Formats: sequence, C-alpha cells, structure tokens
Amino acid sequence: QVQLVESGGGSVQPGGSLRLSCAVSMDYYGIGWFRQAPGKEREGVSCISGSGGSTKYADSVKGRFSISRDDAKKTVYLHMNSLKPEDTAVYYCAARWLYCDLDGDFDWWGQGTQVTVSS
Repeated sequence: QVQLVESGGGSVQPGGSLRLSCAVSMDYYGIGWFRQAPGKEREGVSCISGSGGSTKYADSVKGRFSISRDDAKKTVYLHMNSLKPEDTAVYYCAARWLYCDLDGDFDWWGQGTQVTVSS
C-alpha cells in the first residue's frame, strides 16, 4: 500500500506562511491536499499529477498556495502564503494513481497535520 506522512503544520499569525510536506512511499502517484475544519466538510485544496506536469487549486487558495514535488525525495510540498484565519484546519495528504483531480477519488490518506492561523 502507498504510505503517506504529513509534516510542517503549526500555528501562525494572519499573513504568515507555512510549508507542508507529504512524504509518499511510491512514485507515479497524484497527490492531493485536503483540509477539514471543525464542523465543516472536507475541502480539496490543491493537487499535483504523478509527473508534476499538472496542478489544480481551489478558488479559495489561488494566488496564495503553491504545490510542488521533489521526485528525488519522493515528497510533495504545499507552500502556504498570506494565511488567513479561515485557513485553519487539519490538512491531509492523499494519493491516487497518476492523475490530479480535486473532484476525484483518492485511495490512500495520511494522518493529517494541524494548521492554526490566529492573532
């Protein structure tokens, strides 16, 4: 099975930045970042294809977040800038074969990492 481990979460002030990392055990998987705040449904944030050639972003994070991957390290990053209180959530890394689609099914999930944005 594909194994995923998230890291990089923490607490920051509004306007601050964080970089989340997702270490994946196997190559050629599309990786998505999702988030879920208390009392709210899970939301797709961003994803990147297995080749790294295709990326997608939720409208709520366009221009602020950036996804990338380092194939040598088998790691996908989510760079989060200009963070807002509404970005507060548990962020999950997920994987599916090759393709990136925030509306599609992801087969494997990590345990999540907490991101808190507050004054």
